[in-house]
Amino acid sequence: MDLYEYQGKELFARFGIPVSEGRLATTADEAAAAAEELGGEVVVKAQVLTGGRGKAGGIKLAEGADDARAKAEQILGLDIRGHVVRKLWIERASEIAKEYYLSLTFDRGAKKPLFMFTTQGGIDIEEVAEKHPDALVRLHVDPFEGFQPWQGRRLIYGAGLADPDEQKQILTIVGKLYAAFVGTDAMLTEINPLIVTPEGEVKALDSKFTVDDAALFRHPEIAEMRDLEAVPPEERAAREKDVTYVKLDGEVGILGNGAGLVMSTLDVIALAGGKPANFCDLGGGGDAEGVVDALEVITADPQVRSIFFNVFGGITRCDEVARGILAALERMSISHPIVVRLDGTNAEEGRRILAEASPDNLHVEPTMLDAARRAVELAA
Repeated sequence: MDLYEYQGKELFARFGIPVSEGRLATTADEAAAAAEELGGEVVVKAQVLTGGRGKAGGIKLAEGADDARAKAEQILGLDIRGHVVRKLWIERASEIAKEYYLSLTFDRGAKKPLFMFTTQGGIDIEEVAEKHPDALVRLHVDPFEGFQPWQGRRLIYGAGLADPDEQKQILTIVGKLYAAFVGTDAMLTEINPLIVTPEGEVKALDSKFTVDDAALFRHPEIAEMRDLEAVPPEERAAREKDVTYVKLDGEVGILGNGAGLVMSTLDVIALAGGKPANFCDLGGGGDAEGVVDALEVITADPQVRSIFFNVFGGITRCDEVARGILAALERMSISHPIVVRLDGTNAEEGRRILAEASPDNLHVEPTMLDAARRAVELAA
């Protein structure tokens, strides 16, 4: 689950990472009131779950309450990479002497948390890695050992940081960032930029914070931070039905059992010359209720023109899936053509059940490639 900047900063502050004071606003008047309360220059920041706010005009400096109201009116309703701005973070402006970058993410390849630090902050980390790879210090942390102070020192010395006062403050922030990462079951905690003020104070000027969805049951206070309005309606419905769903931009809706098979199905649809509109992972089940939930989510997408059911029966029996599909079609009206491929345990029985029922819009194919070709053809 991605958090807004203000939510990430709330968690940073909870773990002792210094941040600038700010207020949340949802209207121009609230922005003006926040600026009045904070006093002096403020920064009006769009709160969206994507990057590139500054380049899109979503971050503006304001001098006082009236200017904050005017800037808020310009930003509210702005579309930034498909995200409409509905919230603003009004933050006391900070003078910047230096900009650094610090993050901690989970490296799936190494199966360890990975620190990254560079003195070239304020720009995309991908740009730093591409143009100045030697300036980016990387360091893995063994999860069994946990964070050790020497790792923080290696980060700052490796980046060439020489100022003793900055070193001391950043060492403290590195340790607290690790505590926040572990303490919230995060997948990413990023500060860009980590600034140094002219007075020598180091603090987080921005926050990117991603928490593992599977761990939210341990953090109900973080789970409550989820903004359902920022989630597309189909994904919201899928979450309510406990269906694994991903929205794409094609025309073939995909249902499969198991993440590996679903990902392979996406590739086969592409090989057949089509594009997936979305996909649902049924997991190990194929009962009528699960199929109905998945079909309701998939068919709610107006881009879907055909549906491809791809099931391999291992633990799941294909005859059970076939009965689930037919039961689902009895309970809901679907005009989309449906292509079914069954293989594995009781596949012949499953195909026989579907063939005997023979709904007009149901097509059974023997192989995954044949089914993909039929689904693409029917979506044309």
